[in-house]
Amino acid sequence: MTKTFTYDDVIRYLYSETTEKENYLIVEALALDDDLMNFYLDSLEIKNQMNKVVCNPAEQTVLKVLRYSQQFATSIPAALSF
Repeated sequence: MTKTFTYDDVIRYLYSETTEKENYLIVEALALDDDLMNFYLDSLEIKNQMNKVVCNPAEQTVLKVLRYSQQFATSIPAALSF
């Protein structure tokens, strides 16, 4: 019996969140189901494009975050351990 996989399963596979056994079955399902394969290829392309996105916050935004975080400064320095 062939297991039916969903798009969610394909996304989990794409992000290496599936087990080794699931990987084998998903690869088999991708080879047999054109829609699933097209979804996988489109998702792979989107993932690769998203990895290229670089966000740089405006300096004013960084200053606001830093000013806000100063409200929560403690008088006891945190212990650092390496």
